[in-house]
Amino acid sequence: MRPVVVVDRDIPFLEGVLEPWFEVRALPGKSIGPADVRDAVALLVRTRTRCDATLLDGAAVRFIGTATIGTDHIDLKYCESHGITVASAPGCNAAAVTQYVRVALHALDLDRPGATLGVVGVGHVGSLVAEAGRRAGMRVLLNDPPREAAEGSAGFTPLPDLLAQADVVTLHIPLWPENRDFADAAFFAAIKPGASFFNASRGEVLDESALLAARPQLGRVVIDVWKNEPAINPDLLAAADIATPHIAGYSIQGKMNGTTAVVRALGEAFGIDALKTFRITGIPLPQTPYAIWRDDAALRSHPENFEQLRSHYSYRNDQI
Repeated sequence: MRPVVVVDRDIPFLEGVLEPWFEVRALPGKSIGPADVRDAVALLVRTRTRCDATLLDGAAVRFIGTATIGTDHIDLKYCESHGITVASAPGCNAAAVTQYVRVALHALDLDRPGATLGVVGVGHVGSLVAEAGRRAGMRVLLNDPPREAAEGSAGFTPLPDLLAQADVVTLHIPLWPENRDFADAAFFAAIKPGASFFNASRGEVLDESALLAARPQLGRVVIDVWKNEPAINPDLLAAADIATPHIAGYSIQGKMNGTTAVVRALGEAFGIDALKTFRITGIPLPQTPYAIWRDDAALRSHPENFEQLRSHYSYRNDQI
């Protein structure tokens, strides 16, 4: 019998790829449970599958690949202590999230030359967002304490100074434990009056109540990620100028990158040469510019369909 791999059925471009070597069980990511993975040697997931002791105790799993940039849905300490290899896809959708921020800035007339863009979190995504801001003629301030500690303070701005000066503040920080509710009441008390706020990182880094309390003093608000997805906060939805269903990174290129990364990592883990060099080819790219207002309208019309809007999203071309 072939070894079993359980995959989130919404990971694209996987059909027929693993079947020569594995028995593939494709399931909704949020419903993957202990019984589903008991005899599986590997899992390929997205953020909707929480990989921890509850799911993995007693399972045969030796490898978890997440087709996402983050691993906050995976208990890394548990996996390390149980000999489970974990692979992710850092930077896979950085260009797509950058496109989202760039298009939102333009749609709201915030990308004016000379305006100040404050980028909080300068990793794969934040670095590209900063470049896009500079290309638009914006003054760009960067805040990233871990990078500053590693590289020195040159080029970085303390958070209070950034918040006091930026006309637009955009978050691109990982969901580490210390980053939960990062944008809290003190954050919004320090922000420049009339400044706009974007969050396209993780919903949990924003204290939604704090933002709502500060809303009268803010400029434009753009929200792509939410606490308690898919049961999002209707008050935050109403308060946002642009609201989308966690699709900032949903480009064809980003999805291809994520799937490629986890398939290659699976190949490395199981010594399958054909998977180590896996490539996705022949996927047509749409040639129409990204219509962010369409995504906003879809969510506002049917917020109860949040998960369906994500899983049936028409991936865009992040180079337009």
